[in-house]
Amino acid sequence: MMPAIKQTRTFKATPAQLYELFMDSRKHAAATGAPAKISRKPGGRWAAHNGMIFGRNLLLVANAMIVQTWRAKPWKRSDLDSILIVQFSKARGGARVALTHVGVPQHDYKGVSLGWPAYYWAKWKKYLAKSKRGK
Repeated sequence: MMPAIKQTRTFKATPAQLYELFMDSRKHAAATGAPAKISRKPGGRWAAHNGMIFGRNLLLVANAMIVQTWRAKPWKRSDLDSILIVQFSKARGGARVALTHVGVPQHDYKGVSLGWPAYYWAKWKKYLAKSKRGK
């Protein structure tokens, strides 16, 4: 079993804004630049990056925490779903996102580990900076 992927980033935003970037389909797509369809209900399905990643919501605590099953389209049928836990909190200068991603198969561990900064954190930073300028 691969170790959990743990990443923490701070953004110039509020916890509520970061939660919405993750859970609002339109904002998620705008921030990442890829289509997303996300249920806002526990048990509801979600898909992002044009269906390349998908799963179900397990627990949603508005503006504070998201727990989801998570898998990528190219994973083997025998690969179990991974579990994603994302927590949002106030931090100096804005808000912190703390991600814990467990159960990622070994064959995609590096890709998923590098994917969060590339497809989320860097893009969120750009999106938030652009939205602050009113563009």
